[in-house]
Amino acid sequence: MNTQSLNIVILGLSITSSWGNGHATTYRALVRGLEQRGHQVLFLERDMPWYAAARDQTHARRGRTFLYRSLDQLRKRFYDSVRAADLVVVGSYVPDGIEVGRWVMETARGVTAFYDIDTPVTLASVERGDSFYLSADLIRQYQLYLSFTGGPILERLERHYGAPLARALYCAVDADLYRPLSLSKRWDLGYMGTYSADREQGLQELLLEPASRCSAACMVVAGPQYPSSIQWPANVERIEHLAPCAHPAFYNQQTFTLNLTRANMVDAGYSPSIRLFEAAACGCPIISDWWEGLDAFFKVGDEILIADSPEKTLEYLFELSAQEREHIGQRARERVLSEHTALRRAEELEGYARQLLDL
Repeated sequence: MNTQSLNIVILGLSITSSWGNGHATTYRALVRGLEQRGHQVLFLERDMPWYAAARDQTHARRGRTFLYRSLDQLRKRFYDSVRAADLVVVGSYVPDGIEVGRWVMETARGVTAFYDIDTPVTLASVERGDSFYLSADLIRQYQLYLSFTGGPILERLERHYGAPLARALYCAVDADLYRPLSLSKRWDLGYMGTYSADREQGLQELLLEPASRCSAACMVVAGPQYPSSIQWPANVERIEHLAPCAHPAFYNQQTFTLNLTRANMVDAGYSPSIRLFEAAACGCPIISDWWEGLDAFFKVGDEILIADSPEKTLEYLFELSAQEREHIGQRARERVLSEHTALRRAEELEGYARQLLDL
């Protein structure tokens, strides 16, 4: 196999701001992994006001990042870069993504790929005809469809939508940043995630109700956009937003962390959240809701715990020994470091690209 460095262009939703989105941490880790493997990466991001006001990283850690103000500026300023790239990746939720994708198809001479961080949501939107970043005809034109969701949806992309090659490229963790730290525990249970209505019931059942039943337990919920209608028990601390640099400390200060999954991801299965891998890399034991395929990423009972009721949450919090908690967290960390690091994802992406470049 050719080991020559690849010239890669990524057009993604955001790498400069993690406010209200999980894309930035994914792209930061992937770019870092690609650069560590010797590849040249240019990241192009639309300069949007809601991200401009909340940027927590002004540039990619290793790769080059540029902001463009319009489609016209993108076409004029970065034509040569896209034309010369070995691999051009367009991500989900990119503003005017359909137009961006069509321009990439006309311009690129290397491999073209679509990176879907929201595959079940994307396909539902394509079916309704209201997606602004992907269309059915573009699915057939991208040479490679990279999906955060694996399992049966990959075959559906190829058979039903005509994707030439659909492969999983799951989220990943930057193992240099997410690791165990010597910090005191502040919370018995925590959860981090932007508010979504389809996760509210899980939050109520697996964290808020247990907090109401046990006032001695200290809990925390971090993330923006939660409605004022939610009744927060007095022993649940609220944090509006945590920048990625604060995530490792956040996980290390929890005895357990909670994972909740969007409804579309539950329906599709095989959709691990980046929070799963981040928490596990920190050695924090995870309590999660259940979805098909979860046991392909972690061994249930040994590397992750499943809860479906307030009683189950409280059982884990107060009946597991410290030694059992420590072993669960350590085994999950070992699994993530073996299979779900940013360097591993970069290697996988490189392999897919070289497979198509060699054809």
